[in-house]
Amino acid sequence: MGLQFPGSWRFSPPPDGHFINTSIPNEAIWEFNSIIDKMTGQGDRWSLLEHFKSAFGTSTRSSSESWAESDLARAMEHAAGNAPLFIEAFVNACDAIRNDGRGWFAPDSAFINSVLFKHRIGYEIQPPKLIAREAGSTPIPVAVATPTLSETARMTIENSLNRSENLLVEGRAREAVQEIIWLLETVATAFRNLESASGRIEGKYFNQIVRDLRNKSADTTLERILDWITSMHGYLSSPKGGGVRHGIDLAEGVPLDLNEARLFCNLTRSYIHFLLEEHKNLKQHHRTEPVSPFDS
Repeated sequence: MGLQFPGSWRFSPPPDGHFINTSIPNEAIWEFNSIIDKMTGQGDRWSLLEHFKSAFGTSTRSSSESWAESDLARAMEHAAGNAPLFIEAFVNACDAIRNDGRGWFAPDSAFINSVLFKHRIGYEIQPPKLIAREAGSTPIPVAVATPTLSETARMTIENSLNRSENLLVEGRAREAVQEIIWLLETVATAFRNLESASGRIEGKYFNQIVRDLRNKSADTTLERILDWITSMHGYLSSPKGGGVRHGIDLAEGVPLDLNEARLFCNLTRSYIHFLLEEHKNLKQHHRTEPVSPFDS
C-alpha cells in the first residue's frame, strides 16, 4: 500500500518555506543512491538496481549492470523534481524488498525520516501517511544566541533542541519529550544564584529553582508562566501522565502519541525561549558574578 497524501501534490508539491518542499536536493539524492548501493550487497546487485529503477519510473531493462547504475541515477534525478513522488517511490521500493520473503534489510520509515530531516526536506512519513512538516508542525524557534550564555551553554541548548526534533521526525514520541524536558530542567539552572527584584534565587534543582523564582515574582507574568511550566512538568513526570521521567504506570498510564509529543515539545520550546529572555533581563538588571555553566 502506497503513502497517503493530497492528490494535488502529484502535480504541484507545496512551495518551499521553512523546509525544502518542492524537490529533493542533490545531496539527498546522492545519499539515497548510496543507501541503495549498500543494499545491493545482500544479493543480485543488477536486479536490485533494476528494482529501484522501476520504482522511479524507468521500466526498460538496462543492457548491463553498469548501465543500470547510471540509468538509476538519471531516474532518481528526474523524479527528484517532485519531492512527495520521490519519497513515495523510495518507500514503495523498500516496502517491496522487505515483504518479498527473502529476509533482506530495507530502510524503514524512521530511517528514511532521519535522512529527510538531515537535509531539511519538509516531509515526515507517519505510516500510512506522508505529512508536510510545514503545515503546522514547524518547531517553535528558540533564540539561543543571547550574550548572557556561554558558548558551551549555547551548544548544549542547540544540540538538545535538534536532538528532540530529530526524535520526533523518527516517530520516537516519548524520547523526544524526554529530551526537551531534560533541556527545560537544564536551562532552569541558569537562574541559580541570580538576583531578582525580591532577592537571590537559592534553589539547586529544577523544582526548587522554579519554586524560588515563582515566589520572588508574585503577581507577574513570570509567575503565571512558571505555574504552567510546573503543571506541565508534573504531568509529564507522573507515571499516570506522560511517564517520561519516572516510568509509566503499566496498568493506568497513558503513553504519549506523536501528536501529543509535538504539542508538548512545542510548548516546552516556547517556555525555554521565554526563560532565556527572562534570564537575559535579570542579568542585565542585576549583575552578579558568574556561578553557573550557563553564564558567559
